[in-house]
Amino acid sequence: MGLSGGVSCRRGCCSDFSGVGFDCSVSAVAYIGSIGIRIEIENFPKILANLSGALALLRLTLSSVLEDWFDFKSRRKKRRGVDSVKILWTIRFSALFSAVAIILLLSPSFQSSPPAHAIRSSHLKSYLRLPAPIELPPTQSAGNSFAFRNASTFTNAGECGSGEAGKISACDPSLAHVAITLDVEYLRGSIAAVHSILQHSSCPENVFFHFLVSETNLGTLVSSTFPKLKFKVYYFDPEIVRGLISSSVRQALEQPLNYARNYLADLLETCVRRVIYLDSDLVVVDDIFKLWSISLSSRTIGAPEYCHANFTKYFTGRFWSDKQLSRTFAGRRPCYFNTGVMVIDLVRWRRIGYTRRIEQWMEIQKGDRIYELGSLPPFLLVFAGHVAPIEHRWNQHGLGGDNVRGSCRDLHPGPVSLLHWSGSGKPWLRLDSRRPCPLDSIWAPYDLHEYSH
Repeated sequence: MGLSGGVSCRRGCCSDFSGVGFDCSVSAVAYIGSIGIRIEIENFPKILANLSGALALLRLTLSSVLEDWFDFKSRRKKRRGVDSVKILWTIRFSALFSAVAIILLLSPSFQSSPPAHAIRSSHLKSYLRLPAPIELPPTQSAGNSFAFRNASTFTNAGECGSGEAGKISACDPSLAHVAITLDVEYLRGSIAAVHSILQHSSCPENVFFHFLVSETNLGTLVSSTFPKLKFKVYYFDPEIVRGLISSSVRQALEQPLNYARNYLADLLETCVRRVIYLDSDLVVVDDIFKLWSISLSSRTIGAPEYCHANFTKYFTGRFWSDKQLSRTFAGRRPCYFNTGVMVIDLVRWRRIGYTRRIEQWMEIQKGDRIYELGSLPPFLLVFAGHVAPIEHRWNQHGLGGDNVRGSCRDLHPGPVSLLHWSGSGKPWLRLDSRRPCPLDSIWAPYDLHEYSH
């Protein structure tokens, strides 16, 4: 299947197998030294307890072996022959077997893959939480996870407007606005997404990026990677939504920054009338101005819809059995849409007050448990059936597999303008593990990570 912008990929996917890459939100994994011993950080207290017990067992075993050895040496002069040799080798094999058993107890899984550059885990992030805002230089993180190469300079084509000379303002009417989150775990994906947009844009100098952050101010890193980029960084306070978030099928879906998209109308300048919201795990392989210029008619948001999907599965039986709740969709034809790619009319959003409507559904969820999938269902409850349809080419989603295994997926039929690795499998993790899916090779050229590939 051909992709616009000179990018191509072949159809057909490798067989579905579990364990492709790994999901940072599920298990924290560290690779220690050159032998790659696997340690699950979330079970570390249990490992320490096992270690203490194992060391005590080793000490007792060695003491017993040495005692028997010296006792055997003292009696060896008196007893010689085949029996003494058998006893000696029995003791030696017993000691060796005990040592091997202890090593296996402490290291249940040896890996043949090379050591990871860093410990990647949302579990571990709570222990490494950094105050906001601070400037984090590229060399500060473990394993140089923040080290990125400088991107090429992308300039406007001749037909592009020049904008306001000498000014960099979000209020410039010639600009297209794109909002993306920046966080430690998905930073590599966000940088690749920006790189792809600039590379395929007809007017890259006319794209203004709005970066939403919660833990660190990463503006210095962005400006060093993209020296000519027009952008602004906005701090989103996690406490705004922390009390509204309920548990989900995957811990990554519970992160407060996932809900920052609900507050774009409040965070961005009022002069910004429209914005394209994009997730961090995607690349754009077409001109972003084509998406920017799509008409929303009288709708507040536009997105690719998937009306063939089983819409009922996005809500619990408790929701559908409650007549008052299920009447929410009366009079409209609700279809599933993915909130990782949306064009939003911020003027209309502000006027109607959609942020508060989404918050009200999150409050109901805390008491009645009407859905399982993080930040998506509140958007469906408010907007499904009232979405301006956008071509499916603008969100070839699901390439990250499901929410558990993250197995390989193929492209949907039809043209492609944007590839989206929604699901638990992320291309940078699978590439680093040397177990990529076929479509991950399309993401790789946009990766600016210093130590990649």
